[in-house]
Parts: sequence; C-alpha cells; structure tokens
Amino acid sequence: MKVVENLCQVKSKIEKACERSGRRPEDVTVIAVTKYVSNERAQEAVDSGIFHLAENRKEGLLEKQETIHDDRVTWHLIGTLQTRKVKEIVGKVDYFHALDRLKLANELNKRITEGKLKCFVEMNISGEESKHGITEAELDDFIDKLAEFDHLQVVGLMTMAPNTEDSDVIRQVFHRLRILRDRIRDRKITYAPCSELSMGMSHDYEIAVEEGTTFVRIGTSLVGNE
Repeated sequence: MKVVENLCQVKSKIEKACERSGRRPEDVTVIAVTKYVSNERAQEAVDSGIFHLAENRKEGLLEKQETIHDDRVTWHLIGTLQTRKVKEIVGKVDYFHALDRLKLANELNKRITEGKLKCFVEMNISGEESKHGITEAELDDFIDKLAEFDHLQVVGLMTMAPNTEDSDVIRQVFHRLRILRDRIRDRKITYAPCSELSMGMSHDYEIAVEEGTTFVRIGTSLVGNE
C-alpha cells in the first residue's frame, strides 16, 4: 500500500484511541520509522505529509539525510548510540530518544556547541535483559545528575513494550511510564520539563495513545518493511 493510505489508517486508529481516552488527536505526533525502507519510500512518507522521521542507527540517519532535503522534516534518532559515534550526529538530529547513561550525556554535551538537544530518557520498565534503559529506581538520581549538562534538555521519557501479545502487560508498562513522567514533570526542573512520552510502535500504538503517549514510533504499519 501507499504510505498515504497507511497514514489514513493510522490516523483513524489514533483518533479512535483518543476518543476512548478523552484525548485530542493533535496531541499525538506520528513518527515514521524508516530503518527498514529505502530512501525513496522515506521520501514518499514526507510527500504524504509525515514530517517526523526516525532511524535507529546513525548510519541510516545520515543516509536518509543525504537524499531528503526538506526543511519541514524533524529528525529523530531512536536507537542506542555509542559514544564514539556522537560527533557524527551532533547537529543532525532534533530529538534523541535513547539517553540512558551519563557517559553518553557527557559526550553529547561536550560535542554540542550551541543550543540544546531534546532528549528522552530511555527506561527499561519491563525489566527485560534484552532492552536498554535505566530502571525506575535509578530515574530520579539520573535526572539530578543531568543538571550539569547545559546543552541537553530532557523533554520526556521513552520505553519499549515487552515482547508479548498480552495487551494488559503492555498497558501496565505504558501506564507506569506515564506515572514516572508525571513525577519528573511535577518537579518543575528547568532542564527537564519532561512533558512528553515516547512509546508505542506498530503493534501497540493504540494502547500507548490510550495511556497518554505524545509520540508514537511507527514503522511497518506506516512505511512498510522492504
């Protein structure tokens, strides 16, 4: 299917999820995850009106940026980032969704010469060993220690749902992330307003919307898997 047709379906499901949870569809930003598709398919997404694009890897991000030249596009890096690769993406991403260690925060801050990088702190709510992210017990201390990095702004929290078909388990993880987001947000920290939530992918974004996400990261259901 064409991306524009997929987008209509995604938007319809988001609208219905918003109706069920008393939210406004315009408060949910759709990010097209283009890691498994060609540059041409990513461009089709932009032509369809999707101006938030995400890649998991630095290499994929830079490749897409070589061919997509549109000032309306907001670029997201959503995968784990090695400190040695930081210098190659600084100035090229608008949002970084996987801040999970102080060493990485320090390297990012050191390389950024002006402005602030909008970051999501990645959390491992499910406790799965295969997933990256800090634990709930580490959150407050981690946020406190980010105070020294002038060029980072913690706009929210991010997580990935556990690998399960049990929607109740997925919902519990998303619900817990929202509670933690609210806790940090209510501290009213200047460098960590923490007003956003990044959660929900192709198979669970409707649950994420019902649980309050503000960014959904959708690949297969939106741009496909080439």
